[in-house]
Amino acid sequence: LYYKSLITILFLIHYFVLVCFITIFTYNENISIISMVMKLEKETDIIEKITILLDKIRPYLISDGGNLEFVKYEDNILYVKLTGACANCSMMDITLKDGIEQLIINEIPEISEVRNVGTNL
Repeated sequence: LYYKSLITILFLIHYFVLVCFITIFTYNENISIISMVMKLEKETDIIEKITILLDKIRPYLISDGGNLEFVKYEDNILYVKLTGACANCSMMDITLKDGIEQLIINEIPEISEVRNVGTNL
């Protein structure tokens, strides 16, 4: 009788530990999924802000024969592609860093840098 009780108690402890593990794992998975969704929503908001801001900048570049395309936003870095006259302009780096990058960083502080990808990523 003693051994049966001991085995029952051990089984219950094992079952309890297993249930606790599953509960903790599921809880952590849910937190992970929630944090991923929140990060995705934040990135979507940032991309929306980027698009609006680029649409405001674009007419100035177009008036000089150039243009600007959104490529991607990743790790707080905005990747754009300067096209048209801007793609071959000797002032491209100054336009990008001192003009476009400063304007975007001032408006969207989550962005730390703007990079021109040119023809490749």
